[in-house]
Amino acid sequence: MFSSSVADAPLIREPLHAPVAHLIRGGVVEGIHYGSVVVLGPDGRVQFQLGDIEAAFYPRSALKPVQAVAMVRAGLPLDGELLSLTAASHSGEERHLAGTRRILELAGLSEDHLRNVTDMPFDPLVRDAWVREGRAPSRLAQNCSGKHAAMLYTCVLNGWSLDDYLDPGHPLQQAIAEIVEDLTGQRIAQVTVDGCGAPLFSVSLHGLARAGARITAAVPGTPEARVADAMRSHAEMASGAGRDVAALMAAVPGLLAKDGFEGVQVAALPDGRAVAVKIADGANRARIPVAAAALARAGVDPELLTEFAGEALLGGGRAVGCVRPVRSLEPVVVSACA
Repeated sequence: MFSSSVADAPLIREPLHAPVAHLIRGGVVEGIHYGSVVVLGPDGRVQFQLGDIEAAFYPRSALKPVQAVAMVRAGLPLDGELLSLTAASHSGEERHLAGTRRILELAGLSEDHLRNVTDMPFDPLVRDAWVREGRAPSRLAQNCSGKHAAMLYTCVLNGWSLDDYLDPGHPLQQAIAEIVEDLTGQRIAQVTVDGCGAPLFSVSLHGLARAGARITAAVPGTPEARVADAMRSHAEMASGAGRDVAALMAAVPGLLAKDGFEGVQVAALPDGRAVAVKIADGANRARIPVAAAALARAGVDPELLTEFAGEALLGGGRAVGCVRPVRSLEPVVVSACA
């Protein structure tokens, strides 16, 4: 199904994005979100594409399942909730903080060893509660803390240095880069720094979809399957209560889904079908409806995806329009917005 060879790095260029979603207000197209979409079939071939799926781009946190696979391959012994947290962009709920502390305890470390940035919780309600309580930003609350704790644990297990674990030349990051290339099937085009401070690897949207498919279609018991199983079984540990990506996994049996900042979404099924989405302007409101349309294109029952059709546009407090995927993306014609 998947080639074992690694292709050249994608070209670094201005992506040739295309319209992927319309903002319809009162029957008029008020705005257009550009982006790119790829749908892979069970055989790994491209079934549908829109925009530019081969240009280099940054998957942001949508790459976390791949990073988690790399750590498991390097000996990370976590499973269940804690492995899901390893691949998380968590909301900063108490269960996320407690899980991160537990990973650090297993490594014999503390919050002081973390090198991610300090932040308030990602979830607005949790963040507002922190503000009311006078709590300060912390590394533990930052949405990538589970990944960073697991990185440190992996370093301890392998006898690698801790203070510089975020250096792209560190053995941990070199091991992660190797698995990124393995699962995406292509060389990394560029390395920079993600928002949390960890190295960020540039691949193509096509490569991200391939990685998602490789993880979900893996043989049971492999590092890939362990990560997929953990995230699917503990979707809210990989995100948070009320998060759309957790709801999407709950709605579609067997689906693995991971979002990323700047409008990135990857989702894949156990038979190897996969989709990947990049919204050019980073708009979160277009990410899920476009991803849902792509999943329907991949053969997922549209009835399972109705709650992900997109948020309503309001006028005077009532719905007067919607965010709707472009007609060429939708597998069936839907009714027009108000």
